[in-house]
Amino acid sequence: MRPNVCSRRRESDGMTRPPITCRLRTPAFIFDVDGVLLASPHERAWREALAGFADPLLFTTALYQAQVAGRARLDGARAALAALGLADAGNRAPAYAAAKQRCLERIVATEGVTAFPDALRFVRALADRDWSLAAASSSKNAEAMMRAVPLNAGRTLLDAFAARVCGRALRHSKPNPEIFLLAAAELRAAPAYCFVAEDAPVGIRAARAGGMTAIGIARLGDANGLRAAGADRVVTSFDEIRVGDLTPPHSSGDAT
Repeated sequence: MRPNVCSRRRESDGMTRPPITCRLRTPAFIFDVDGVLLASPHERAWREALAGFADPLLFTTALYQAQVAGRARLDGARAALAALGLADAGNRAPAYAAAKQRCLERIVATEGVTAFPDALRFVRALADRDWSLAAASSSKNAEAMMRAVPLNAGRTLLDAFAARVCGRALRHSKPNPEIFLLAAAELRAAPAYCFVAEDAPVGIRAARAGGMTAIGIARLGDANGLRAAGADRVVTSFDEIRVGDLTPPHSSGDAT
């Protein structure tokens, strides 16, 4: 039985369950999806959709990581257009966001979705050790994409996650920690006992703001940016992480 830091309460149906504020003192792992678990074509879709607004070649990987990755679609569209110096970026953002979604759907329909092999190995390793796992993404496409990726024994990647906070209408976007705090709450895990895997600086800042351990996944050679955002550790592949060595550095004292 996992130790926890709350009392239990009796429901009207006679069952005794921990209240939603219960926080387990066992580690949990929260994954961003795009660029961490999936080689999803979001950056490409944003670039192609820019035609008609600006030169698509201006949409660089650096711009994607700094302005778009980890943000809700409309927020990302607004930030990208503003960074490119387009006039009236706020009013043009909805059309750009809609064009990006059409591009993404076309690419996925014709080319499918690819998962990073190291990410699948890591998820399996955590699941084999009974870790609590969550997927947390600003993208409304994340769950459908993960459902298309086989994991093992007839299960999909999506099936690995007890909590799925993907594409929800949250009050705050990253770097606010709302999305990760909600994932932790749905796992009933104390934030101090949670690890977060992120590939975007804005996501690293969100994890740290939530009191969680932030692991930067630098697949795009952007390790310095992830460190500057406050990552506790930066790797280029999940193969560099030994599950048995994971100890939350922010878990000293009582969790609440």
